[in-house]
Amino acid sequence: MNKYETIANEVVKNIGGTENIESVTNCMTRLRFTLKNVSKVDVESLEKVKGVQGVVNKNGQFQVVIGSDVSHVCDEIKKMGSFSETVNANSEENVSLVNRVLGAITAIFQPVIPAICGAGMIKAVLALLTAFHVVEATSQTYILLAMVADSAFYFLPIFLAVSSAKRFGCNTFIAAVLGAMLIHPTYAGIVSAGEAFKFIGLPIKLVSYGSSVVPAILIVWAQSYVEKFAKKISPNAVKVFLVPLIVFLIMTPLAFAIIGPLGSFVGDILCNIFDFLNNQARWVIPVLMGAFCPLFVMTGMHYSFMPVQLAQYATLGYGTLLGPGMLSSNISQAGACFAVALRTKDKEMKSTALSSATTALFGITEPALYGVTMKLKKPLWTVMISGGIAGLWGGLTNMRTYASATAGVTALPVYICDDLSNVRNAFICIVIALVSSFVLTLLFGVPKSEDTSSNSEVIEADNTKLNKYTEISSCMNGKVVPLENVEDDVFSKKIMGPGVAILPSEGKVYAPFDGVVNTVFPTKHAYGLTSLDGVETIIHLGLDTVNLEGKYFEAKVKSGQSVKKGDLLAEFDLEALQKEGFDMVTPVIITNSDQFIDVIETQKSDVKVGEELVKVFR
Repeated sequence: MNKYETIANEVVKNIGGTENIESVTNCMTRLRFTLKNVSKVDVESLEKVKGVQGVVNKNGQFQVVIGSDVSHVCDEIKKMGSFSETVNANSEENVSLVNRVLGAITAIFQPVIPAICGAGMIKAVLALLTAFHVVEATSQTYILLAMVADSAFYFLPIFLAVSSAKRFGCNTFIAAVLGAMLIHPTYAGIVSAGEAFKFIGLPIKLVSYGSSVVPAILIVWAQSYVEKFAKKISPNAVKVFLVPLIVFLIMTPLAFAIIGPLGSFVGDILCNIFDFLNNQARWVIPVLMGAFCPLFVMTGMHYSFMPVQLAQYATLGYGTLLGPGMLSSNISQAGACFAVALRTKDKEMKSTALSSATTALFGITEPALYGVTMKLKKPLWTVMISGGIAGLWGGLTNMRTYASATAGVTALPVYICDDLSNVRNAFICIVIALVSSFVLTLLFGVPKSEDTSSNSEVIEADNTKLNKYTEISSCMNGKVVPLENVEDDVFSKKIMGPGVAILPSEGKVYAPFDGVVNTVFPTKHAYGLTSLDGVETIIHLGLDTVNLEGKYFEAKVKSGQSVKKGDLLAEFDLEALQKEGFDMVTPVIITNSDQFIDVIETQKSDVKVGEELVKVFR
């Protein structure tokens, strides 16, 4: 059973089993369930599952925060049953109207966000390349990439129509046609002509729907009711063509004469409101978003702002709603975590804080929020204060984004425009958020229990040196890599246990002690061993190398075989693995560390086979 299966099984067990799941999907960091009975969930046990960073029940969805591995865990859960990816309307009967609307918007935008962010980053890269005159805006390369990026936004009505259909439980391909008709070249030509146009006597308001957000969602919502009606009145023998025919005949005039213009009107009102705030009190939105973003992330409400942000891009050409405020908040999370890592004496918290700070710098804050700042409480307040301070700078300097991207240090290119002060102000915003959050957390945000260790604790730590210990020798030649720096959350967060990693300089791995080989994985990329005095260790050769199914690996031992320290366990083609793009950092993990007093890693930066790597104290 792999790590994702283990997490999936534990999650399903604690939410009431597969029989309690109506639907399951995921966003970038969370599993999102629609459950038949939320009272069956064992929240306390669920929060203790290794790999689960937090639990949220909001907007008609039960959310389990996993982190970057969420898609793999979701895939394993889907294998357990035929669950829907849409929300059953009956499951929302006891949910307030506001939460139902927010839940719908969130669910609709989740699948679309990766495409929008990817396209936005292409725009950011192009802005960077043209700013440094690497690529000219008139070059064919620029034109082709710009076309790809623009496609994600121009054809947004189609993407949102498909996603809305999954949410509202209607036919996705019929919805796609309804979304596509809004941007069909013929209709675009009618709009460009500007002449009065009627459909069966109904006047059509000529509105351009390219890059629009609200109209497609409202049209598909209406489609869901029309489609149910069409299915009800259509004989089974002719449903296959009669249902879509009825939907198209009813929805075409509704869409162009009523719903589309209404959606466009709503979008315009929202943009006008934010445009007014930008001109009259531009500091308000970034301050509020910077301060309260952690609360929005807790509930998943941050996705609900995406329609307005996209409407801003479509009408104004830039966005101010999410970018500056979320950048301020996310970087503040990083600063707080760095401060906690510096001050805390708790090894596990230090490791969690360091890894969470790194991910927060790149815009993924759930590990920081659930693993550090919300857990310790005080750092959450310093994050909100610092986010508001940095957001004030962003508002006063009129910071704005020109494409969608995850709000972190890598998003700086989306601030590039003709006015280079915009990207400079964004950089200053990052510095303000990071420094203010770090200082405030260092001074006021770390609880005393995390800040200091008593003399008795120090004495106890010193006394461990007198205890019996097992020495785990280096199993290969190479550079030592702290476990928290390994690019895999299962290892960096020590979900499997503490240890250290080695970046090998040659393709050989040796036994780190006298003992027994418990497991040789069929893919030959991992080996489980137990020392003569009971220390259980896993040596994992590279990251994601399981996907090679044994290619480039050759095992020299078998399960159940006794080995001596220095015996050859396996050989692998290091050069070929690196050429194929695999990270060959090799974690050496103590999997039964709960049976020992402490695990101390070597302080060396380079090790050779046989040298001390880890001490396990009893």
